[in-house]
Amino acid sequence: MEKKGTEIILQALKEEGVKYVFGYPGGCVIPLFDEFLNHPEIEMIRVRHEQAAAHAADGYARVSGRAAVVIATSGPGATNTITGIATAALDSIPMVIITGQVRRKVIGTNAFQEINVLGISRPVTKHNYLVKDITNLPRILKEAFYIAQTGRPGPVLIDIPVDIQTQTTDVNIPAKIDIPGYVLPEKVSAEDLHQVWDMIQHASRPVIYAGGGVNLTNAGAELLEFAEKCNIPVTTTLLGLGCIPEDHELALGMLGMHGQYTANIAMTRTDLVIVLGARFDDRVTGKVETFLAQSKIIHVDIDPSVINKIKEANIGIIGDVKDFLIGLNKLAGPLETELWVDEVKKTQKAHPLKNYDKEPMAENELRPEYIIGQFSKYTKSEVVVVTDVGQHQMFVALYFKFKKARSHLSSGGLGTMGYSLPASIGAAYWVKNRRIISFSGDGGFQMNIQELATIRNYNLPIIIVVFNNGNLGMVKQWQDFFWNSRHSGTILDVNPDFVKVAEAYGIPGFRISKKKEVPELIKKALKTKGPILLEFVLDKDAHVYPMIPPGDEIKNIIEGAGQ
Repeated sequence: MEKKGTEIILQALKEEGVKYVFGYPGGCVIPLFDEFLNHPEIEMIRVRHEQAAAHAADGYARVSGRAAVVIATSGPGATNTITGIATAALDSIPMVIITGQVRRKVIGTNAFQEINVLGISRPVTKHNYLVKDITNLPRILKEAFYIAQTGRPGPVLIDIPVDIQTQTTDVNIPAKIDIPGYVLPEKVSAEDLHQVWDMIQHASRPVIYAGGGVNLTNAGAELLEFAEKCNIPVTTTLLGLGCIPEDHELALGMLGMHGQYTANIAMTRTDLVIVLGARFDDRVTGKVETFLAQSKIIHVDIDPSVINKIKEANIGIIGDVKDFLIGLNKLAGPLETELWVDEVKKTQKAHPLKNYDKEPMAENELRPEYIIGQFSKYTKSEVVVVTDVGQHQMFVALYFKFKKARSHLSSGGLGTMGYSLPASIGAAYWVKNRRIISFSGDGGFQMNIQELATIRNYNLPIIIVVFNNGNLGMVKQWQDFFWNSRHSGTILDVNPDFVKVAEAYGIPGFRISKKKEVPELIKKALKTKGPILLEFVLDKDAHVYPMIPPGDEIKNIIEGAGQ
């Protein structure tokens, strides 16, 4: 039986278990949008900007672990998704993007809203397709979801001319696929596992360095089992937060430029680092030449290109982190690490983060650390937190005590401002039993502020938190530290009244400028059924500590003002 291209697309989505699609209409996807009217079982979430559609899909994919779907029209519709696609690509998030394209007959003629989407998207996608023949569409759809979700996950784009969408074929979606050249890593061998365990047994000061790959593979339980069996401290990357409860006695918190003092110092004293699903990002390593210079390295990652890219590993394992840990836990047992763990705990006790719940503050002083600590306290960390990029992102990473995987969403690799608000939309469609809290600075919030309309339209239970310090805080901090406080372009002289903006969209809003107001308004927000906005007015000169100057050695970490 012959089916139109649009019918094949919807059939493919149903077979992949897709319930929600995030998109924005346009001339070259009208046939596809029309087809959704025949399939109410798949809900089209219409956002207000194509970048937001990509971020929303990203948020959905991060909390669910499933490939999320984006639909955008040709030309500017497609190009608007690129930042969101790149965000997903750098953080290994599975996504299938379907873009409309002009009719095949006019491709290459500079037709209205024609753009070479394949060429533009190639650097930021795992794979991409231009459908030139309707008979190839069923196979391409099947392949796209498979590629997006296997190996190192990532975004896959399918560019579909509008005439392909209305054309018919009797070719069905294949039950199985065979992609020449696409080879997935084999399971870790017993020989490799024994070699790894032998090296671990000879270490006296081991550290586990866990990244986003642990969360992506849902390997938190296996990681915790391994750490407890062997009594090894665990530090995480930004995207690794939540893979081990942060109140666990072996948890060191996040490491890197704005990471915990103890986590960073442990990396200068360790003799063996077990790297699980993490890169040696420059925000972690600082000066690469001295980072782990005296330590052995075991590096496990699904992506072979990551191994030995920045730091040479003594043992490099290409494979799934969860499978690796399952195999290693069969060999693992107690190690003589008591003295090392005691040393780490003494460092933690001597260099804690400031407790702003007890720290004296002036009546009109409001610290972001305190606010985030109160959110963590009153939610008991039983929420999904979505952050934008900047100072607040680091404050959240330091002061919100994550206890579960996939409860912290943030743009790690690309550092995309404007991510939080739309990503929280996607997260809300998967998370049904926990609240979503979206943290943004006043700069990033305004990059996708139009998505307040989407949140109101679908009455999503999102607590929207805006940290308003009247500037681009992280860039200003660097200007204060390294550019003699020359503030070029970072002062936001004119901000709107965010409370009134929220109310204009039909969302209740509250402005908080005093410490005593914080607990009650957090409790009020948690009781609110639909969306609510809380604007916190902050000191314009607040800085994030600890901090390692960019490219510097870990030993030069700055713990606080005046150092």
